[in-house]
Amino acid sequence: MSRAAPRCLLIAALLVSAAGPGPRATGAAAPSTAADVAFLDALTWGATPSAFAQFEAEGRARWLHGQLHPPAGTRLPPDAQAAIEALTPPGSLFEQTQALDAQAKAFKDIQDPEARKAAQHSFQEALNTAARNAASAWVLHALYSPDQLRERLTWFWFNRFNVHQGKATLRAAVGDYLDTAIRPHALGRFRDLLMASLRHPAMLRYLDNADNAAGRINENYAREIMELHTMGVGSGYTQGDVEALARILTGVGIDLKPEDPKLKPEHAADFRRDGLFEFNPNRHDYGDKVFLGTRIQGRGWPEVEEAVDLIAHHPATATNVSRALATYLLGQAPDDALVARLAAVFTRTDGDIAAVMEALVREPAFAAGCGGFKDPVRYVFSAVRMAYDQRVILNPGPVLGWLNRLGEGLFNRSTPDGYPLDAAAWSGPGQLATRFEIARQIGSGSAGLFKPPASDQPEQPAFPVLANGLYFAALSGTLSASTKAALAQAVSPQDWNTLYLASPEFMR
Repeated sequence: MSRAAPRCLLIAALLVSAAGPGPRATGAAAPSTAADVAFLDALTWGATPSAFAQFEAEGRARWLHGQLHPPAGTRLPPDAQAAIEALTPPGSLFEQTQALDAQAKAFKDIQDPEARKAAQHSFQEALNTAARNAASAWVLHALYSPDQLRERLTWFWFNRFNVHQGKATLRAAVGDYLDTAIRPHALGRFRDLLMASLRHPAMLRYLDNADNAAGRINENYAREIMELHTMGVGSGYTQGDVEALARILTGVGIDLKPEDPKLKPEHAADFRRDGLFEFNPNRHDYGDKVFLGTRIQGRGWPEVEEAVDLIAHHPATATNVSRALATYLLGQAPDDALVARLAAVFTRTDGDIAAVMEALVREPAFAAGCGGFKDPVRYVFSAVRMAYDQRVILNPGPVLGWLNRLGEGLFNRSTPDGYPLDAAAWSGPGQLATRFEIARQIGSGSAGLFKPPASDQPEQPAFPVLANGLYFAALSGTLSASTKAALAQAVSPQDWNTLYLASPEFMR
């Protein structure tokens, strides 16, 4: 038998055990240190030596308080901030959309077929670039923001209030949706998050409410608000409630024109506009409605505010949202008693997400589970963070490619339900085999992460350092006998890195 044969068997054993029950540790890491690393890892995009040093310096209570209550703006290392600014288009979303709209109208007037084809290609490339830059900026935020819990929840909430970049021209809006509707409210009040999503043109276009008008009712958004965003299936609302909410939402849409529409005098005072967002009373159904057992008087935009209040404060919303948050952070479905306790906090604090999160973190089930099996986004981000810690990558392109290969590409979920939260969706044989290949790419060298994109500059020298101080101080003591046996047979640092990133312990 060749030397490679037993090693291949060990790799296969690692991949199989990664999807099964957690391995039993055989090392000697101090229990408190190992528990702190697991706690840190579960609430961030991956523990690193520098992050753990800060955690130890602040202590668990102070660190957690800072994560639950981060400053209003984003904080990033200078290199990461500069990279994000270089990816951010100038002007407001309204100005960007107007420019794209003018570009689209211009190529429609071109008579020469080849010239028109070239103009259409240029338009599509502009949209592709906008989406790629937005996804790259998201990667940099996730990897390097010190406000890691907010970044973890930004992904959770975007996934819950999902929009797909492939529809219409949403590629130009997804970045703004993330930055203005999701991230600022990720640890705030749920009602504010729901309203911010409702007012954003990306959501209004994705779920067709921009086309919802009196006499031409479109129920898509109203149904998904109740089914996916808030109360959940089987929570007691009826088809009549969906129809009533759709009527309430008539006139809530988008306007690309710089001038305001001509309005009927009797409802002109009801008009609202903010950038691309518009509430147009000409398109609103002013009839009275009955929604969730409450009679709502037809009076324009205040109907929307009242309906959002009713949904956000409904007991089913408290339960459904709390269950989803717990599933995401625990890595498995929580029991009903835990959900009930979290829902009580949600209700008592008027949907304060930070308060619900604090209650969840203090639950015994959180300490026992601490994160669960990593979905692809968490797996890739944690691997890159562990490999390079504070060194800022120059090219997020490989990260985006890995996520697409693993089936969880940013902005790529086409259906409104978002990516699944359960581990079973991400632990199949094909998924694990692809993870091993990505582990090999990350563990063997710079993998293109330090080659400036769209330039002739050579790739900067870089090598992942996974056998670092954090590994020897805490992580090595959590490894099972089979993982240690595989690592002991590594023939090079690259081989060792690959095996460690493919280990069951790193995938949890």
